[in-house]
Amino acid sequence: MGILQDLLKDIPVPKMAKVKVKFDDKKIDDLEPVLMDRLQQEHIKSKIKPGMEIAVAVGSRGLDRLVELTAVTVKFLKDLGARPFIVPSMGSHGGATAEGQREVLAHLGVTEESAGCEIRSSMEVVKIGELPNGLPVYVDKYAYEADGIVVINRVKPHTAFRGPVESGIMKMISIGLGKQRGAEACHQLGFKYMAENVPAMAKMIMEKKPFLFGVATIENAFDKIAVVDVLSPEEIIEREADLQAKAKELLPKLFFEQLEVLVIDQIGKNISGDGMDPNITGRYPTPYAHGGPDVNKMVVLGLTPQTEGNANGVGTADFTTQRLVDRMDLEVTYANGLTSTVVAPTKIATTLPNDREAIQAAVKTSNILDFTKVKMVRIKNTLELSEIEVSEALIEHVKQHPNMELISELYELPFDEKGNLF
Repeated sequence: MGILQDLLKDIPVPKMAKVKVKFDDKKIDDLEPVLMDRLQQEHIKSKIKPGMEIAVAVGSRGLDRLVELTAVTVKFLKDLGARPFIVPSMGSHGGATAEGQREVLAHLGVTEESAGCEIRSSMEVVKIGELPNGLPVYVDKYAYEADGIVVINRVKPHTAFRGPVESGIMKMISIGLGKQRGAEACHQLGFKYMAENVPAMAKMIMEKKPFLFGVATIENAFDKIAVVDVLSPEEIIEREADLQAKAKELLPKLFFEQLEVLVIDQIGKNISGDGMDPNITGRYPTPYAHGGPDVNKMVVLGLTPQTEGNANGVGTADFTTQRLVDRMDLEVTYANGLTSTVVAPTKIATTLPNDREAIQAAVKTSNILDFTKVKMVRIKNTLELSEIEVSEALIEHVKQHPNMELISELYELPFDEKGNLF
C-alpha cells in the first residue's frame, strides 16, 4: 500500500440513491413547416434574388436536427433561384484544416448529399477591417466572395463570459466565419472583453458584407429544439439577447445550491466546448462567468469516445483518474488552450489510480467534519441530467424539491476489482 492509499483507506464512499429530475420538455416535433414559415417572412424572402451565390455557414456544434435545419434552409434558397453552398464555420476546429472541417461536418451528418448543395471548405480568410481597439476582423474567403451570407446556429449561454449576447448568431459570425485567424483574433484580448468584441466584430461583418439572415434555435434541457426563428441583421442586433435569456431559462441544472463533492463520469468536446458545461457544474474556466452550484470538490472519471482524446476541461476539476489521463491526446487538448488563450482547463487535475480513490480523495478534502454526511452528487455528464445519483445527506432536500423525485433506495456504488465504477 502506497502513501496515497494509506491516506485514503478509511475515507468512506457514501451510499447513493437514484433521483429523477424534471425539466421543461416542450419541443418542436415537425420542424420543417415551422422553419419554412419563418423563412417565408417577406422581409427575409425579399432579400433572395435568382442567381445569387449564397454562403450558408454551418458550425461544429452538435445542434439538434442540424442536418434538417441545413437542408430546409438550402431548399428555401434554391426554390427562390439562388445557388447556395455550405461554408464550414467553426474557428479552428477540425485541426484548423480545410479537410478537417469538412470531416467535422460529415461527422455531424452534414454532407453535400444531405444538404443538397456544394461544400466549399478553406482556411483562407479576408481581413475586412479593425475594431477601435485594434483587433482585426476576418471573414472566410468563400463567404467574402459570395453574394450573400446566411448563418445557422444555436443560442445558449457561454461557458467563459457573461454579456447580453454570448453563444449564438453573432458569435458564429465573428468567430465561426473568421476561421482560425478570426477565432484567434477574437480571443486575443481574453474573455474579459469577449462580451464587447463578439458583437462588435459581428456588426462590422454584417455592415460590410451582404449578410442576409440567421437561423437561430434554442434547445430545451434534453437538447431538443424548443424554439426556431429566422432573423434579419437588424433583428439579430435587437433580439439575440432576448433569445439568450430564453435559452438560460430552459437550461438544465442541478437543483442544489451547495455540494461537497460532484462526480462526473465523462467529459468530452461532444458534451461541451469545455468538456463539461460550467453552467451546470458552477466551475468556470475564467472569472468572467458565474452561476450554478457552489461545489467544493469536483471529480471527472473518464472521457467520451467521441472526444477522441481531447480532455479540455479536466483542469477545472480537482481530481481525475489514471484511465482518463491515459486516454488524453495532449497535443489536441493543449491546442484548445493555445487558441482560446485559457489554459487552466487543459491542465491535468490531481490524478488517482482509479475511480474509488478519486472519489475518496474528493471526500477527504471536502472540508467537512463527518465524512459520512458528505453532500455528493454523481452525474453521467452535463448533457444527461434527467437521472442523477445523490448521497444520503441530500435525500431530504430531494424529497422537498418540486423538480426532483427519489426513485430508488440507498445502495453501495458498484466498483470492480480495479476500483473503477461499472
